[in-house]
Amino acid sequence: MKLRAQYDSRAAYIESRRTHKPRDSPDPMQPESSPHNGHGLSLTLQPELLARMPGAGASGGPETAETVRVPVANSTNGRGATSRRPRAASHSHSHSHGHTHMHEHDHESESGESDLESGESSSSVSELRYLLRWVKKSLPFIVILGAKLILQHALGLAVAVGLFTTFMYVNKGIQTQVFLHERRTKRQCLWLLLFLITSSLLLFFTFYTQSLYRCLIFANPTIDFLNFWEVLWCVGVTNFTVKFAFMGLKCFILLVPAPLMAYRRRGQWYMFLEEVSQVYQAIAPVPLWFRYLVSYDEMENSVGLTLGVLLALLYLIMKLLGLYGQWGSLHKTLQAFFSYEVNGAPATSTQCMEAGDICPICQADFKQPRVLLCQHIFCEECISHWFNQEKTCPLCRTVITDKVHKWKDGATSSYLQIY
Repeated sequence: MKLRAQYDSRAAYIESRRTHKPRDSPDPMQPESSPHNGHGLSLTLQPELLARMPGAGASGGPETAETVRVPVANSTNGRGATSRRPRAASHSHSHSHGHTHMHEHDHESESGESDLESGESSSSVSELRYLLRWVKKSLPFIVILGAKLILQHALGLAVAVGLFTTFMYVNKGIQTQVFLHERRTKRQCLWLLLFLITSSLLLFFTFYTQSLYRCLIFANPTIDFLNFWEVLWCVGVTNFTVKFAFMGLKCFILLVPAPLMAYRRRGQWYMFLEEVSQVYQAIAPVPLWFRYLVSYDEMENSVGLTLGVLLALLYLIMKLLGLYGQWGSLHKTLQAFFSYEVNGAPATSTQCMEAGDICPICQADFKQPRVLLCQHIFCEECISHWFNQEKTCPLCRTVITDKVHKWKDGATSSYLQIY
């Protein structure tokens, strides 16, 4: 019976094989797409192949004609697509990363420059704070040292303050008296002249041992050794003394009666004296500085003498260039001094009556009236004084002259000629 059953089974299997169409029999290893996974494949294994596999007959189960499907992951489509997408993504990522890196590099360079500038400013601020802190800590010592220097040079500082105060007082007084014209007081002019003479004599008497008056005639004072401070002292005193001398001459001109010297001529004298005074002040300190530069007491060899001579020659060249620049101003002043300047034309009585017979500047009757190009009438002295400072008409601001002569108002320059 057992053999009969095996024979029937074998016959049925052969019959099914014969009736099966070849075109319908699939390949034993034909891949089929899985209906459950759109991205995967499956392999169909026939029963006879399963029977040939080792361990298949040991299963003891009956043979069936059913096929077995083994799913296989689609490595071509899925992985390829996914691999291509990361490549494109990696390319775009690298491109964007390059741009990002460039922007980051620019940002880093800008931030580096800003950090450098901020570092420099912070360092300068810290240095300034350190300097202020040092000054704050050293302030007591600076005050003590300043007090010592003041006590050591108390006489010289007092003389300097006195000279400057005297100069300012007399200069202001002379300008006031020049402005007053005929209303000036001779007593005030005489007081200013005596004040200048007394101040100068007191100065020379206080320091008579130094013979400072010798500097006025381009000679050296009687000082054994001229160091820098001694030279600076002599030059300063000489400069103020020269100013006082020419201011005294201006006071003397103020004392001259009006019939002997017209106001216009007085202005020319004031201008001429001031220009000569400035040239004299520029020449007076030359011998002092030349002696100081040439002296070689600290150097006993010929090198010191050679160096001193070279420095003195450089100083002389600089001084000559300065004098050449002053010569142009002095030349113009001499031309104005020896020429007769006329401001406008003489005004007739009819023109004076039409103008009201009153000068718009001094608010008094006309004295030697002059009519300008703009047909405005003023006193000759009033309009001359006005043109010492302005170029236009006092009423309509029409330009009348193209130049202004300085120092016609009796003023003295406050410039201190040191070298």
